[in-house]
Amino acid sequence: MEAAPPTPESLTRSFSAFTLQFHSHDLRSIIVSPDPTLHYPLIVDFAELVNFDPEVAHLLFSHPTDLLPLFDQAARRSQRVVFKESKDLKDGSSEKDYIHVRINVSGSPLECPETFPPIGRIRVKHRGILLSLKGTVIRSGAVKMIEGEREYQCKKCKYRFKVYPEIETGNRINLPSACPSRGSRTCAGISFQYIEDSIICHDYQEMKIQESVQLLGVGSIPRSIPVILMDDLVDLVKAGDDVIVTGVLTAKWSSDLKDVRCDLDPILVANYVRRTNDLKSEVDMPDDIIKKFEQFWSDYRNTPLKGRNAILQAICPQIFGLFTVKLAVALTLIGGVQHVDASGTKVRGEPHMLLVGDPGTGKSQFLKFAAKLSNRSVITTGLGSTSAGLTVTAVKDSGEWMLEAGALVLADGGLCCIDEFDSMREHDRATIHEAMEQQTISVAKAGLVTTLSTRTTVFGATNPKGQYDTNQPLSVNTTLSGPLLSRFDIVIVLLDTKNPEWDSIVSSHILSEVFAYFFS
Repeated sequence: MEAAPPTPESLTRSFSAFTLQFHSHDLRSIIVSPDPTLHYPLIVDFAELVNFDPEVAHLLFSHPTDLLPLFDQAARRSQRVVFKESKDLKDGSSEKDYIHVRINVSGSPLECPETFPPIGRIRVKHRGILLSLKGTVIRSGAVKMIEGEREYQCKKCKYRFKVYPEIETGNRINLPSACPSRGSRTCAGISFQYIEDSIICHDYQEMKIQESVQLLGVGSIPRSIPVILMDDLVDLVKAGDDVIVTGVLTAKWSSDLKDVRCDLDPILVANYVRRTNDLKSEVDMPDDIIKKFEQFWSDYRNTPLKGRNAILQAICPQIFGLFTVKLAVALTLIGGVQHVDASGTKVRGEPHMLLVGDPGTGKSQFLKFAAKLSNRSVITTGLGSTSAGLTVTAVKDSGEWMLEAGALVLADGGLCCIDEFDSMREHDRATIHEAMEQQTISVAKAGLVTTLSTRTTVFGATNPKGQYDTNQPLSVNTTLSGPLLSRFDIVIVLLDTKNPEWDSIVSSHILSEVFAYFFS
């Protein structure tokens, strides 16, 4: 005989016991917070919940829409217990009405490919479960106010019930066809009266995340999905941030325009948003990697330059020689440290590098290798880039203007590689002056005035104008303006000297690489 499924009351009791055991300190912090009208998050690790009660954890994964409201109710019940038991609370402490349980799946079984798919692999089977998606915020809308619930009363039996908006129909509230009361007699009333002052509103924001370009193959178009943020989640992230969003996948009817087919578009209702930009300085290195690093430098303790050369040999190994260029690439990727003086003036810590050289000297190979080596990178070409594509674009969505991040904003905290720098129009090149030196982009488009962060290392490659003339200055050979050249911290010129001995050595290196690849 199968066990009866747990009731809502038993689930609430179980989660309340869990929060009292693991999160009483967090609840106490919420109680002593001064503002009772704010929405407060209670971040719960899914791995801890699995260890505490596997059945409740599995139900949360398979039916998050039903269980998350129960968990919020359980958190408020636990808060009441903590409030009564705490004797040393300061003045102004109070029970809060708005506590939201946020599920963090980091380090839990839900980090598997089935529940953590790439955005381009989302399918119908993922609908209705607790899903996590990783991507970059490319668009962030304005914060709006949305109606969360409304109370009605049946005119026949005086039964009161709440009605919630449906995301599928564009947050429209639909009344039931008959009275939902469950008394001894079924009421068939179809006339309902709205209860005054029963509307509860929430903060509401829509954003769009796009899958990381580094994870895609050649020719693949990065997919994106809209995400709904509510209450304490609004305005947590901005365009260009790397995020992991945990939530519930649902569908939304597309706008009913004339002569346009009406479709169901997938949309993720977020429960928890985690920024991964901040995690770069806190990367957990495995112990074996740390031991290899320490062993490597202990071997070259007396000859550190040999150790440096061993590292440089592994940078772009398909190119023979050019150790100076490889050293410059390594130092550019490592970067520097931002300096802020006593007056508040910032000196950037991200270096910029420009390769100027004849065709066939390996400039593009260095760019591609640097983009592959960098933790976060965007690679583009000068001819296919406009000023809006590099900085930020103003787009209109559902009658509202939004800002969509360009290449420099998406590469914030990483590397932006621009090949064929000379083929960019002069107007487009001028737009990146501020981004390279001030590390920001100031925008005033369609009534949107803001400043976006671009802490980006720019790595450019350009061909000289005709044959490179060593007697002429760099600005004449490259047709790049002086202000733009001054923003590059290192400029390296690669020349094809037409030396038969050097050509013979390089061609032998290329052939040996090919033979090693095909006959290994």
